[in-house]
Amino acid sequence: MTKVTVKASRDYNILIGSGILPQIGSEIKALHPDIGTLAIVTDETVGDLYLETVKTALTEAGFRVISRTITPGEASKNGTQYLELLEWLSENHITRSDALIALGGGVVGDLTGFLAATHLRGVPYVQIPTTLLAMVDSSVGGKTAIDLKAGKNLAGAFYQPSLVLCDTDTLDTLPQSVFRGGMAEVIKYGMLGSDRLLDQLLNEPMEGNLNHIIATCVTIKRDIIQNDEFDRGERQLLNFGHTVGHAIEQLSAYEIPHGNAVAIGMVIETRAAMEQGYAPADCLHRLKNLLKHFDLPISTDYGARELYEKALQDKKRTGETITVVTPTALGACRLQRLPITELHAWIEMGLKPWL
Repeated sequence: MTKVTVKASRDYNILIGSGILPQIGSEIKALHPDIGTLAIVTDETVGDLYLETVKTALTEAGFRVISRTITPGEASKNGTQYLELLEWLSENHITRSDALIALGGGVVGDLTGFLAATHLRGVPYVQIPTTLLAMVDSSVGGKTAIDLKAGKNLAGAFYQPSLVLCDTDTLDTLPQSVFRGGMAEVIKYGMLGSDRLLDQLLNEPMEGNLNHIIATCVTIKRDIIQNDEFDRGERQLLNFGHTVGHAIEQLSAYEIPHGNAVAIGMVIETRAAMEQGYAPADCLHRLKNLLKHFDLPISTDYGARELYEKALQDKKRTGETITVVTPTALGACRLQRLPITELHAWIEMGLKPWL
């Protein structure tokens, strides 16, 4: 088992390994010996696979356990679902001496984290991510949120978990399309901070390397978060591919999954950086080759005007400017502040065809 420690407003460990899900009871007991009840939030797909295993591990450790199952998918990350779950917590008398568990992918993790941050102004919670995307990205760092009609993740809070437990065996039950979506975030971390990771992804088999790949990604994210927990500066690098990617998700009514949208967004944002003279041509070439290697998309039918109008709602906008992420080399990116009046042209540059 690999352990990565995050030192933030709440310090916690990320545990990564095969077959470690049954340890969740003892791990939580060591952290929170006085907790009485654990409230699990999961979705129907994950619940059918892993809920009983988690419940058994927790009850054997002496906890009272309750659970609530939601419909899978981004559509569940909304205000109505959030309020229903808050009422459920209150009806079951969940207090600050209890805790929540997010068992699932990014939707469950974001929603449960926001519940934990706001129920009684804050109760502990644990992340048990079951998708690659959630393991390498959304379960780490304390960003919690729900979606609004105006855009994705527009209501939320920074609230760190007490523990993140990544059992890589849960990835065996993922559909290949969902696993590939997680690879988009893995590639993002290589572009942000590890040319070596990019080489490994292209030239070495995933089998036998998964723990190392996940640990590399969360370590890169950990280092950024420890420098900028509340997203005032450096942490905005983690938005690479997301300004355009979130716009694509919204335009498709979330028919295009997050990972696929981020893959396209990274290509567009790297192409724009190349046009501006910040990124060498090999950045775009290697990025596209990697995305193709994992059967991820590299283009979109949406035009610059559509993408621009949705991107105006991005969280990285401040007044009349927006922060975008600009690759400068393989494994290195910088933040670029753009006037809103230049955003449309920036997206147009990113959409230019390139052989």
